[in-house]
Amino acid sequence: MAKNTSLYFRIVEGRNLPAKDVSGTSDPYCLVKIDNEVVARTATVWKNLNPFWGEEYTLHLPMGFHTLSFYVIDEDTIGHDDVIGKVSLSKETIAAQSKGLDNWMNLTRVDPDEEVQGEIHLGLELLRDGPRMALRCHVIEARDLAPRDISGTSDPFARIIFNNHSAETSIIKKTRFPHWDELLELELEAEELPEEKCVMLEVWDWDMVGKNDFLGKVEIPMACLQRTPLLQGWFRLLPLGNTEDDAGGKLGALRLKIRLVEDRILPSMYYQPLIDLLVESVISPAEVEDTTPLTMLEEVTTVESRQDVAMTLVKIYLGQGLVVPFLDYLNTREVHQTSDPNTLFRSNSLASKAMEQFMKAVGMLYLHEVLKPIVNRIFEEKKYIELDPCKIELNRTRRISFKGSLSEAEVRESSLELLQAYLSDIMASIMSSVAQCPPVMRVAFKQLHKRVEEQFPEPENEDVKYLAISGFFFLRFFAPAILTPKLFNLRDLHADTRTSRTLLLLAKAVQSIGNLGLQLGHGKEQWMTPLHPFILRSVGSVRDFLDKLIDIDNDNVPEAHQRAVFLPSVTVKEGYLHKRKAEGGQLLPRFAFKKRYFWLSSEALSYAKTPDWQVRSSIPIQRICAVERVDENAFQQQNMMQVITQDNDGQLHTMYIQCKNVNELNQWLSAIRKASIYNERMLPSFHPGAFRSGRWTCCLQSDRTVLGCSRTHSAVTLGDWSDPLDPDAETQTIYKQLLQGRDMLRMRKYDSVFDQSDNNANTQINSPGIIHHDGVQRSRKFHERRMAAAARLLDVVQDLERAHLAFERREKEEAANEILSP
Repeated sequence: MAKNTSLYFRIVEGRNLPAKDVSGTSDPYCLVKIDNEVVARTATVWKNLNPFWGEEYTLHLPMGFHTLSFYVIDEDTIGHDDVIGKVSLSKETIAAQSKGLDNWMNLTRVDPDEEVQGEIHLGLELLRDGPRMALRCHVIEARDLAPRDISGTSDPFARIIFNNHSAETSIIKKTRFPHWDELLELELEAEELPEEKCVMLEVWDWDMVGKNDFLGKVEIPMACLQRTPLLQGWFRLLPLGNTEDDAGGKLGALRLKIRLVEDRILPSMYYQPLIDLLVESVISPAEVEDTTPLTMLEEVTTVESRQDVAMTLVKIYLGQGLVVPFLDYLNTREVHQTSDPNTLFRSNSLASKAMEQFMKAVGMLYLHEVLKPIVNRIFEEKKYIELDPCKIELNRTRRISFKGSLSEAEVRESSLELLQAYLSDIMASIMSSVAQCPPVMRVAFKQLHKRVEEQFPEPENEDVKYLAISGFFFLRFFAPAILTPKLFNLRDLHADTRTSRTLLLLAKAVQSIGNLGLQLGHGKEQWMTPLHPFILRSVGSVRDFLDKLIDIDNDNVPEAHQRAVFLPSVTVKEGYLHKRKAEGGQLLPRFAFKKRYFWLSSEALSYAKTPDWQVRSSIPIQRICAVERVDENAFQQQNMMQVITQDNDGQLHTMYIQCKNVNELNQWLSAIRKASIYNERMLPSFHPGAFRSGRWTCCLQSDRTVLGCSRTHSAVTLGDWSDPLDPDAETQTIYKQLLQGRDMLRMRKYDSVFDQSDNNANTQINSPGIIHHDGVQRSRKFHERRMAAAARLLDVVQDLERAHLAFERREKEEAANEILSP
């Protein structure tokens, strides 16, 4: 039974941070670490002691984790950045909150003795020879120790301590992955073995000048050794154990939202009955108003979890090749239940959320192709644009005029001209993108158009069928991407204040165009009026565009296009990186890293000198056996990763790649890991360093072919639209939702709305206010089908719960047998 661990966190904002700059402010950003491995870095908020970030991440961690830490750091353009403080949470603390954490948390001081990391490989044995006793410790190796020296390494040695006896290993210079393979022995007396005492193993960084730096410790109770005389394995290094001091809140606070989801994934056969129920709902739907297992799921789902449920369902139906019928089923019900066309899809119903998540799942690459060039230009040009008279700052306009400050009218005129130019490019790019839009997306919109037209055929409702599509296409897809490009992976960082305002004005205009100009002049923002003529001119072309968008034959969508989030030939990530092959024994100068343009699809990782270069080099995805970070000490360069491949002869080859920042590094690591996640020959270990001058820079081994000194992390990925489909994990998510809503399902199953008075109503057919016989019969049948749907779901939930309990019992029995076996 596989384990699935997903960690969601949102860094909302900070408050009352201390000033670190001479100006009396700070330039804060957040660095996020999982077990001391950097997984994210927020944007820097300049000159602000109460910064707002609003950045969120989902991390998939199949191997689990121990600690999640958020460091608030003041960025300095000269010299080293200053650490302000941190919030550190153990996995147990996060897991204890089933609904997640959403709190302000005081920052604590960063104590170097608490900033430990890594593991140590030990063998501990209690020897008895008559009255003579000894404690023998085989110190084998350590990995991923904290760097304490300016070189980015440490000079580690280990020390074993028990009851005033101690012994030390030799010092190994300049490594974070020391290999000692030394035996340390302590002579003991029988009376020196109290069970309440612990054997302590400490790791230190040796310094020629000043005191040694603490690298971590392991504590093993003597009682444990007396029960099991020989202990051997990898042990996690722990801090000294000082209590964290939040300085009475003087370091400020962070507002964080964190949620941990841990699942045990059963074999596929156990989920098939639930899949069958969900599939049945859309391939053989009954009357529109009938209750099915799928609609029952919506009833028991909370509003807070509806987006996650919608995304999961979209993936399940993508995997079944039924995403269009699924959306059509939900949309048909939504349209049928809406009497006022002005309120169509305005709620956060399952239908609305499913359409949103569907567009992200299948349309993100299309969105990038249409918007990215224009968004990049807006970021690069940094124009000052403002139409609201209350927000115009005339002193800022000196940069756009050689004559000094412009008047308010001149600023508005200049802003209008720039906005219209940007909007023209955005709308032209969208209007010419019919052929680029994924066919499955076009077919889904075609079905939606048909259902709305059937429900609202009146001439006065002619625009409703267009508004239904544009409401999703423009208002919930393109406009949000323009407003916050980082959340749609269009940019690595958030926009600065000036660019953010430009994007907001553009997003408002695109929303108005998507609303077909129907709400112009009715809002409070009358200062947008100068843009109204442009918006109204665009409305006609939007109708034409939507007509072309839905002009597609349903049969033109191949099954393969519906089953995958992206096609094998589609590029899921691209951009310039610096690469260097592993060949060559010496540390080469910086120019040995060649700038190349990379493309990643689910088939190959390719690169060339420029995006339009005729010749490309390619690495087949199936040959990738590890994608990992590179230790900074290997090349004295930051933000590096390595792609390890295996050729037909079984030989390993390594390509080193440098990214421009840690976020880009994490994105490329995650993307390549997702593409290669089903590869069979993945390596269990790797070398974080490079082989040069006849040895590995990480573990100092002289054998180039020696096994890696650190565990691979190839399964750790960032969660986003490009996540591979995983039917078992997705169905497990739906099962958990049903499990949480089981009480409500039971109410649906056993609650009876018919009593004796209802039966008496059958005899009073024509009495005023009495339910007629036909209506009672229809209501009775509807209620019976509703009860049946709830009963079927409850049966499936009960079977899955039994299966989980059986597997958990088996795991406990196997663990107990391992402990008892010699």
